Amino acid sequence: MYDPLHHKSPGCFEPYPNSYWAKTAGNAPKDDGAIAQDIHVDVAIVGAGYTGLSCALHLAREHGIKAHILEANQTAWGCSGRNAGFILKSSGRKSFVTMQQQWGEEVMRGIYNEMASGVATVNQLIDEGIDCDKQSMGYIKIAHKANKLDDLIALAKLQQKMFNYDVQILSREELHQQYMADQNAYGAIRYQDGFGLNPLKLAWGYQKFARNAGVKIHTGSPVEHWLHSDNKKDSQHRLVTPNGTVTADKVVIATNGYTPKGFHPLITNKTLPVLSQIIVTEPLSDEQIAASNFLTNNVVMDTRELKYYYRKLPDNRILFGGRGAITGKSAEDPYYANRLLSILKTSFPALQSLNIAYAWSGWICMALDDLPHIYQNEQKNVFYSMGYCGSGVSFSAQAGKRLAEKVAEKTLPDLPLYNKPLPTFPFAPLRRVGQWGFFHYGKIKDQWF
Repeated sequence: MYDPLHHKSPGCFEPYPNSYWAKTAGNAPKDDGAIAQDIHVDVAIVGAGYTGLSCALHLAREHGIKAHILEANQTAWGCSGRNAGFILKSSGRKSFVTMQQQWGEEVMRGIYNEMASGVATVNQLIDEGIDCDKQSMGYIKIAHKANKLDDLIALAKLQQKMFNYDVQILSREELHQQYMADQNAYGAIRYQDGFGLNPLKLAWGYQKFARNAGVKIHTGSPVEHWLHSDNKKDSQHRLVTPNGTVTADKVVIATNGYTPKGFHPLITNKTLPVLSQIIVTEPLSDEQIAASNFLTNNVVMDTRELKYYYRKLPDNRILFGGRGAITGKSAEDPYYANRLLSILKTSFPALQSLNIAYAWSGWICMALDDLPHIYQNEQKNVFYSMGYCGSGVSFSAQAGKRLAEKVAEKTLPDLPLYNKPLPTFPFAPLRRVGQWGFFHYGKIKDQWF
């Protein structure tokens, strides 16, 4: 499997993975095909995932700039088409309490508002006519240990106070009776505004809107070389693809966890791509649903350091996800999918005969400071948005909107999301060693603390 820390190209027009999303989404919308000749554009966007599509859409609609998107493979081939489809008011891994302690109340609230705007932006686009199998509202965060329920209750009370957030506290009995009888859950808190959807259909909806607004989307067009002159009279960027060079005044990097090795100095050693693994089971029978009391299709996540997450899909299959392999070389080892299935069965013992129907993995993008960053170079002609830390389905739409404003030279909110670059990983060649150590630390912490 393509590994961003080792490979300089994700391929060219590679097929979608054998995922539930790709098998059930139908036919992909029309795009503009591969770059076939040399062209000049005002803005080139590298990557046709949520971030790149949202940036292009908002550039066209709000700033009158018609960008060209260059995608190595197919729209949403990366994490945008591989994730679990959770829409949440969050991104990164940094808690709002930590933000408040580090930057103060005003900045913390500003970041919260940006995360909330991400959900609002997604909902607005869906309401324009994206059929993406949106499920009922609700996000359940379950305590995987009894002591973690106290932490969740404290979090709920804090968020009620800080944001006037509507958070419901559920005992183990209430959770089991009203939502699902997860035997690994000791209670939960439930938010009213999260939901699940088909992430690939969402991306295809963005694509349709962007092309209708005049955006050109070129699939099968990997950037094999990036040429740039330091001559002030020639500040243009030349993006070399297999069948033509794109000369651009400004370039947006929207590749996140799929960014190839050594792609551009602005982002070198600033991210850690981490594999997330997802399985989708066979459809549950009525008897299995009843035995597990699986009444809800709310999105669910637990309190582990190495989190598990799941939801019941519209056809009564269970999507279940967690960490995957450390390297791309091991990504397709069935051990990781089978491990998830075994954990799912400890939560729902009535599902012992259940089998995996689909299994796939994808790269998420970790930032050293657990926060996404939307930034640019000193010349303000190269931009990026990265570091969603596995929670970017909703915020990436807002990030694309803010990227468009940066490209159009508008003023953004004075927040660390937008005024600070991604920090560089120390001892960057050893990132995977550090990841291995963190996984073992997380396993011990989740089991014993």
